[in-house]
Amino acid sequence: MSLEKVVFGFFVLLAATLNFGFFIGDIADPALHNVYELFAAVVVSLIATVLKFGDRTQIGAVHLATSLVADLQLIAAALMWAYASQISSAGLDAKAMAGVVSLSGGALLANLVSVVLLVIETTTFHRR
Repeated sequence: MSLEKVVFGFFVLLAATLNFGFFIGDIADPALHNVYELFAAVVVSLIATVLKFGDRTQIGAVHLATSLVADLQLIAAALMWAYASQISSAGLDAKAMAGVVSLSGGALLANLVSVVLLVIETTTFHRR
């Protein structure tokens, strides 16, 4: 068992589960979506992205692409939340929250693709 692969798998799965935890719930109700959970999802997703930089294979490139998509969408969701809650005169209303959760949903889809790739890569691994 490779510690590097365990850490890699851990962060890929943690990024997906944190994102799912933030995403689940009524799309327009800010009370059901915790800002700290979104922050944790962003941080863990960024860590997972850094871990994917070393792989030079084709599947590694797709892993990195899915991670970059998730990062972009989670960062956009965090910026939208910050704008709505700190700058906008309307505040964090249902419309703004729906935008934040929708962006998080896109990141969740990218994370799920990454998890599927990880499972495929694991099942096709051949010991030498």
